[in-house]
Amino acid sequence: MKNSYNCSKCPGYCCSYEHIEVSQHDIKRLAKHLEITPEIAEKRYTKVDDGKVVLRHHKDEHYTSMCVFFDREARRCTVYEARPHPCRTYPYGTQCGYYDFLKFEREHQGDDDYVAVTR
Repeated sequence: MKNSYNCSKCPGYCCSYEHIEVSQHDIKRLAKHLEITPEIAEKRYTKVDDGKVVLRHHKDEHYTSMCVFFDREARRCTVYEARPHPCRTYPYGTQCGYYDFLKFEREHQGDDDYVAVTR
């Protein structure tokens, strides 16, 4: 079945999830992509939160914070080819609820670039 969403038209809602858990395999993939060691990648881009290794975040104008790998100007992932497993599998189906909401809001606002926030 075909996906009913287009990530290239989204301002990165899923990248605002507070806990994007990563595995050692994800860290190795990111390190290779960034041409650094896995140890440096883990130290620089992850933190331990509630006993789990998660990606660090930085402040964002639309959402409270975004994944450290998210380009806030272009509204795109900077490591898309090497993105962690949770990012590769999101939204776990053929539909994305946020994309549906965003599409609805953009149509009603008459603005193809409108960013609907959910705070």
